[in-house]
Amino acid sequence: MLVEMDADLSHDPYALPALVDGVRNGADLVIGSRYVPGGATPGWSLKRRALSRGGCWYARHMLSLPVRDATSGFRAYRADALRGIDLGSVEASGYGFQIEMAYRVARNHGRIAEVPIVFRDRVAGTSKMSMAIVVEALSLVTRWGIRDRSRRLPPPVAVPPGLSAVRRGGGDPTPEAA
Repeated sequence: MLVEMDADLSHDPYALPALVDGVRNGADLVIGSRYVPGGATPGWSLKRRALSRGGCWYARHMLSLPVRDATSGFRAYRADALRGIDLGSVEASGYGFQIEMAYRVARNHGRIAEVPIVFRDRVAGTSKMSMAIVVEALSLVTRWGIRDRSRRLPPPVAVPPGLSAVRRGGGDPTPEAA
């Protein structure tokens, strides 16, 4: 299992057990989500919240991603899920990287779950957000979405932690004993 989190203390380490438990319960990727019930972004400006939520909404709809917070950098991956991805071919950097990794796990028939987190403004460091990062993510998501539609790929399906699923051809998750 591998865990990813920001080093600027925006991600609360006390939330780690929920991410780890999600992987232990059968998910290939567990995302610490600001946008599921119980998640929050206290202190964010309306502009920042709109940009983040808008980007996540666009990625979710263009890529049929079964997640609400595709740009969150607080994650736990099953090691085998990452081994199934050609990491050398990853195209994105910045927030696009987060989207691409969730997209690749989903396209590899991985099980993705989200757990709520409270994302606090950084205690140290500075943001790397720039217009170039926004443009990169927007253009990659658009290209991947158009490509998927032309290939008529079935949409991936989300799986809550505690359930395992076999998802072939975009079918519904099948609950099994965890």
